[in-house]
Amino acid sequence: MGDLTAEPARDPVRDAARRRPGSPALIAGDTVLTWADLDERVDRAARRLAAGTAPGDRVAIILGNTPEFAVAYFGTLRAGRVAVPLNPGYAADEVTFALTDSGAVRVVADDAVLGALRLSEGVAVPSSDLSGSSSDEAVPAAAAPAATDLAVLLYTSGTSGRPKGAMLTHRALAANNDQLQRIEPAVVGDDDVVLLAIPFFHAYGLNTGLGAVAHHAACGVLVDRFDPVETVSLIAKHQVTVVIGVPSMYAAWSRTPGADFRRVRTAVCGAAPLDPADAARFTAATGAGILIGYGLTEAAPVLTTTAVSDRTKVGSIGRPLPGVSLLLRTADGAVLWRDGPVAEPATDELDLDLEVSEGTDPGEIVVRGDNLFSGYWPDGHGGPDADGWWGTGDIAYADADGDLVLVDRIGELILVNGFNVYPAELERVLDEHPGVAEAAVVAVADERTGQAPYAYVVPALDPAPTPAELEAFCAARLARYKLPAGIEVVDELPHSAIGKVRKGELR
Repeated sequence: MGDLTAEPARDPVRDAARRRPGSPALIAGDTVLTWADLDERVDRAARRLAAGTAPGDRVAIILGNTPEFAVAYFGTLRAGRVAVPLNPGYAADEVTFALTDSGAVRVVADDAVLGALRLSEGVAVPSSDLSGSSSDEAVPAAAAPAATDLAVLLYTSGTSGRPKGAMLTHRALAANNDQLQRIEPAVVGDDDVVLLAIPFFHAYGLNTGLGAVAHHAACGVLVDRFDPVETVSLIAKHQVTVVIGVPSMYAAWSRTPGADFRRVRTAVCGAAPLDPADAARFTAATGAGILIGYGLTEAAPVLTTTAVSDRTKVGSIGRPLPGVSLLLRTADGAVLWRDGPVAEPATDELDLDLEVSEGTDPGEIVVRGDNLFSGYWPDGHGGPDADGWWGTGDIAYADADGDLVLVDRIGELILVNGFNVYPAELERVLDEHPGVAEAAVVAVADERTGQAPYAYVVPALDPAPTPAELEAFCAARLARYKLPAGIEVVDELPHSAIGKVRKGELR
């Protein structure tokens, strides 16, 4: 940390304050912070968080989309500490796991959350302490972090049933905003007013939303809890020009009377596939088109977008961002297609520069770029290979125009409003119930959230636990979005010859 010979990390808030000190940075209700205001608060927070901690120490942030989150987040980065944003809706077991796994030495949250956590002395930091007048003004500023230093640890659900911390450096965060900035016309620009309704504990809301606003010294309108009517009002009141959303938001807006998006020049949808019918209804109701993006937490997060291909195309995830290399690869390693600045590998013997005429067969999306993560906490396992390539686990094909179409996921990931839910995590919780002998979870379609988990349970007791009892058991241990849409008690589950549950039969 702070190596004077290393490339220093960018400080987007400080840069924005130097460029546009009097311009509005964040709007939350009646509160308006200029970039100079925010920079001052971030500086105080950095000093407060640096006191008693060391470079690289983890700071958990359990806050909603509030100015306090922005102050804590950017203050942590400025101090050379590692931000660990966590979902305020997490159950106590989920918070405890993340805090223990990350080894967080400070937890920034509001008084209610801190009161519910059993923290050792000195760990708890009330969010109100960071931006007010401080008694630690004499604390020396921390050494500036290097671009290659770890900046953020974002927990993403893993197939093992426990979340994994994706390690993103300062360079990776900045690179993704640089890549997006190279698109013409710009997705976000200096004079834009951006609706920030995607939760900041999600990579999409954190870097494509809050991070992009700071990168461009634009203005962000904070939304802590999404409501279609209230957000339509905010869009009109603050003359919002850029909206960053997920499919369920656009579906809700398409049914909201009076939704006026005439001033919105960019509407972006990501985190989950958008139903073409919802897209068409939204455009018909508001007159605005939607840009589709695809990415993952591990890519900070955007990899492809229709903004670099056909902005009106339905069903495509577009093409790679400038600076992102992308391959489609079969299970045996053959490269079907590639795009972006790929110098190598090309272990295959295909002429991959030829015109795409009829599209390709599906293959795994494999990517390379400066925006990729450094592996999973704590040892970097599962990260890019020695040549910088990383397999996403997602399957796509290139259509006749050379645009990518997402097909499926190699794993069993369930996307609930764009948030990752792995069946193994829910199955693990159900298996902990003394009345459950075996559980299996699959995805079902849901009009409101896109997908939802649905559980099948074999009882271990007689009488069997009721679905209501099992739902209450899960609700005490999992965030709301991970809860099953239904639980069905069955006599047995279908198994293969080696004992694996045949989930295809359950679906």
